[in-house]
Order: sequence, then structure tokens, then C-alpha cells
Amino acid sequence: MKEDEAVGVLQPEQTHDSQSSSMSYALRWKHDFLRQLMLAAFGTITITLLVLLIIHNQSGKEIHLVVDGRVTTVETNEAMLQNVLEEHSISLKPQDEISMPLNGSLQDGDRIVIQRAVPITVTADGNTQTVFTTQDTVQNVLNKAGITVQDEDKVTPALDSKLSEASDIRVVRVSKQQVQEEEVREYRVIKTSDPSLLKGDNRVVQAGEPGLIIHHIEKVYEDGQLVSKQVVSKEVERKTMDKVIAVGTKKPPEPVKEEPVVQAVKPTTVAKTTTKTSAKTPAVQPKAAVQSSSSSESKQNNVVSKAGIDFEYKKVLKNVSMTAYSSEQPGIGTKTASGTRVTEGRTIAVDPNVIPIGWWVYIEGIGFRRAEDTGGAIKGNKIDVYYDSLRAALNFGRKNGHTVYVIGPVKPESN
Repeated sequence: MKEDEAVGVLQPEQTHDSQSSSMSYALRWKHDFLRQLMLAAFGTITITLLVLLIIHNQSGKEIHLVVDGRVTTVETNEAMLQNVLEEHSISLKPQDEISMPLNGSLQDGDRIVIQRAVPITVTADGNTQTVFTTQDTVQNVLNKAGITVQDEDKVTPALDSKLSEASDIRVVRVSKQQVQEEEVREYRVIKTSDPSLLKGDNRVVQAGEPGLIIHHIEKVYEDGQLVSKQVVSKEVERKTMDKVIAVGTKKPPEPVKEEPVVQAVKPTTVAKTTTKTSAKTPAVQPKAAVQSSSSSESKQNNVVSKAGIDFEYKKVLKNVSMTAYSSEQPGIGTKTASGTRVTEGRTIAVDPNVIPIGWWVYIEGIGFRRAEDTGGAIKGNKIDVYYDSLRAALNFGRKNGHTVYVIGPVKPESN
């Protein structure tokens, strides 16, 4: 029976593979349990930390707010700066500067600096604008506004000035311009007495020509408007030539009166007596005829021929020393001591005690000249010859041994 029973009942087959599967399942279950346990523990720790952090953040903090230089200490349970500002009704403009972001997290003892922007009126280049800025000087405000200032520009107040809430800044653009302006100087009309010309005979000795002066002028503009101008330099482009007219002062010769012709009556008896007497006595010339002959002989001795002109002279000066001068020299004007205008080829300076003013002379090697001027250094037998050009006067130098014929107030003319 036992054997049959044993045959009739199915017994599980005991093998090595079935034992291995059971152990693997047990190990996998154990590993999953440990992992879940660790995750639960990590979550618990995280939650605990978050709770502690929230509790810490919600605890009271002391914050120092510095607004426009004034320090205010506040206590708050807020974690962000924006909430603290709202809590204490502190409003900000977009232009204000703050030392930390509004969404920044606060820590106990934090120092928050707030600098408010102030409105500044800036006028430059024809435009006026209001600039909100936290800068402290005029220079920094202009730099922030992108306004460049040149060296010549005017800025009010000065660039290094400190700002106040009511400050206005004005930039004036300054520019300078160099220009040239012409000045025409009209010539004068000068009339001089000429004793060699008859009265009523006026001759132009020198044609007049207006002078031209170039002025170099600096003009100053402020914001495009002319505010000042000044002459920097000037130069003479063309000298003024005065018009000189010689006015004749010589009296015209008086007309010769014709004497009436008287017909002589032939004597009778007296004629014979006269004829006999004249035949015996020598002829005697009248006294007037003798004086006329003597005067004619004297004139013939003081007559010379120079430059193709025969003229009579009053006296002769020997070994005359000669120099030259010009109106271009400092202190030398164009008006002579006699009142005439200096003229090259005519004017000389003399000692009036030797040669009278207004008299003509003939200088060997130079020609006819007129004594019209004097000089402090002109004494005795010394003559100074006038030249327009200073260079020509200097080239003349000093000459000695000249012979000078003193003629008189009338210039000799060729026959």
C-alpha cells in the first residue's frame, strides 16, 4: 500500500534550478526595499531643510537702507528687496540707481544704497531736453547725455561744477573765422606854389592813386550768431599816391608901352654951331648907357650852360657834402618845411642861411633841384637829396666835393 500510495502521488521534482530562482527573487526584493527606504529618507531630509530655510527666512532681519545719503535701518521678515521697499512705501524711478537687484534675496545686516535721479535741463545745439541723472558734476551729465564739448565752447555752469536739483546746463558753441576785408584810402589833392609858372597856369605834377589796405579780421560766432570781430593784422597792398598840382605864382610880364615918335625939327643956325662943336670934342656916352654896359658885362660873367640850358647864377658853392633821405624812414613825413610835398627829382634839404628856401640850384652830376626842406643836421655846405625809396636813399650814401650853382626862385628853362 505504501508503495502504491507512493506511486499514486506526484511529488515535486527537486532540482538545482528551482532553488536558484528563489534566491534571486529574494535578493531583488531586498534591493528594491533598500532603495525605497533611501529615497524616503532623502525626501524627509530635503523637506526638513526647506522647512528650516522658510522658518529662517521668515524670521526677522535687520536691513540698512541708504537713500540719497541718509541711512535708515528697518526690520523685516521679507526675503526679497522689492517686497521690503513696498513694505516701507519706497518708490523708485527707472533712472534711479540701486546697489542690488530688486528680486535679490536679503540677508540680515545687508546695506542697500539707493541714489535717486534728479531732473537737469540741458540746452545745446539749439535743443533743450530734461535729463534725469544721478551724476554729480556737469561734465558727467554731458557725457551721460552724449554731448561733446569742444575747447572753444562755453558751458554754464563750469564743467567741474557740482549739481543741484534746480541746475540748468547750457552749452554755447563757439566758432572762429578768419576773413579779409579791403579798405580803399582816397588820395588827397595837394596844391603847391610854383614861382616858375605864370599865374593861372596849374599843372598836375603827380597823378593821384588811391591806396589799398588788406585787413585780416577774426570773427567770433556763438551758436551761429556773430558776437565780435577784431583786426588781427593788416598789410598795405598799394600805397596812396596824393595828387599834386603846381599852381603858378609868377606874375606875367607887363606889356611894353610904345612911346610916340616925335619928328625932329632941323635947326638952322644952332645946327652949325653944334656940328662944329661935335667935330672938335670927343663923343661922350650918356651915364645910363655906361651903367647898362657894366651890368651886361657882369651878367655875362655869372652865366653858365648846364644840361643844355644857359642860366645865370647868384653864387657858386664848392666842396659841398651830400647825403640822401626818404619818407620811408621813421619820423620822416611827406610834408616839407616849406609846406610842399616831398618829390623825388625836385626836393632837397638845405641850410637856409646858405641857400634860401624856395630857390633853385644846379648840382653837378645830379641836376636841377629846389630847396624845399631843412634838417637839424643840415648845416653849412651840406645838402640832403630826397628819394621816395629808402633803399635808393641808402644806396646814395655820402658824396663829397660837389659844386652847386645857386640860381634863384625861378627855375631856368631852355630857350
